Amino acid sequence: MTDPEVIFIDDDPHIRQAIAQALALEDMPVQCYGESQSGLAAISPEFEGVVLCDYNMPCMDALEIMERVQAMDESIPVIILTGQGDISTAVTAMQRGAYDFIEKPFDHDELIELLRHALEKRHLALENRRLKAQLRHFARPGPRILGDSPAMRTVVLSIDPLLDNSANVLLRGETGSGKDAIARYIHENSNRSDHNFVAINCGAVPENLIESELFGHEKGAFTGADKRRIGKIEHAQGGTLFLDEVESMPMLLQVKLLRVLEEQRVERLGSNHEIDVDVRVIAATKADLRSLSEQGEFRSDLYYRLNVVEIAIPPLRERENDIPMLFHHFALIAAARYDRESIPLNAAQAARLMRHDWPGNVRELRNLAERYVLLGPSALDDSGGDTQANITGRETLGEMIDGFERSLLVSALNDCQGSIKDTMVRLGIARKTLYEKMKKHGLDKSDFKA
Repeated sequence: MTDPEVIFIDDDPHIRQAIAQALALEDMPVQCYGESQSGLAAISPEFEGVVLCDYNMPCMDALEIMERVQAMDESIPVIILTGQGDISTAVTAMQRGAYDFIEKPFDHDELIELLRHALEKRHLALENRRLKAQLRHFARPGPRILGDSPAMRTVVLSIDPLLDNSANVLLRGETGSGKDAIARYIHENSNRSDHNFVAINCGAVPENLIESELFGHEKGAFTGADKRRIGKIEHAQGGTLFLDEVESMPMLLQVKLLRVLEEQRVERLGSNHEIDVDVRVIAATKADLRSLSEQGEFRSDLYYRLNVVEIAIPPLRERENDIPMLFHHFALIAAARYDRESIPLNAAQAARLMRHDWPGNVRELRNLAERYVLLGPSALDDSGGDTQANITGRETLGEMIDGFERSLLVSALNDCQGSIKDTMVRLGIARKTLYEKMKKHGLDKSDFKA
């Protein structure tokens, strides 16, 4: 069902029917309610429309309804229908924050115009709110989380409350999905950013060396230890320790790491002296650690110690709206590195990228962008590799047209933050046509809201 742009509350069924018909003729979705409680229950702070209500309602008048709406979000416009004898109370409502009032019997054209202006005000308020949130996000120093898809907005919202505390974080996502970039973002935007960010890949260090890598050692601790070495944990003092592929950590080492996390102390190999440490741990895994712990393949006590907060990193195939922007970003970096020019993608190329499954996720996309800069657009047509073959599989003319149309819709909806009205203007099509095309391509405006 299409989200209503107007919620109308009036206990007179004849007026409700007249308003519903008038707004339907203007292609303005409306939801009518005969009593205030059910009408208020349909309103939330995310409501993008306008509230229209009669002044004289049983149980709750328009002033009370307006106060309830303002308590949710004071920028939701409330328009009041008044009788001929209610002008003074309507003025009072205006003074208390009502958007406007209109007197019965009213002119339908006048009401429609008033509703349109109120909707524009609401959309502007929401747009300003979204822009301010984006400005706060991009004003932060350090690395950025690139992407404005619903999946990545969820990640950012999950991360923001964690930046200035020391809670351990578990990042879970497929290989190449950007877990290391998320870890660096958390560190660089936290109150630990003045200290070291220390990363170790638990799956890349040989088992006989990883203990020394993490804990360090004293001179003579073992054969070949010809001098003291500070371990990764100690080096991360005051900062962040990033444990990538933590599921690969040997079981014996898991016991020692758990003790460090619980006691905040570390002991170098070959030493009897414990050192106090203040370290935040961000662990990353592509596996289901809970399942591994239930199977006895990963210590459950360490799992719960690491998993104070778990953040799921979406694979690239679940954030297709971000793909053209990410590709452009990686291409610009590669162009600067290799002193080459980056040729912008055309709409058909962008659409093909968005349809690819990207089993290698962001890493695969970055590699393709580099080849694109080095080899030019022919890199996208090279069938020598699996990625290129999957991206540029043979398409019919109809498939190419559909892909192009979908990419235009996605781009416009993304730019307009899911606003149907703004997207109609951007593409120059009627509302009904836009909804039909969105349905055809499986698009929903809620996926593009900030």
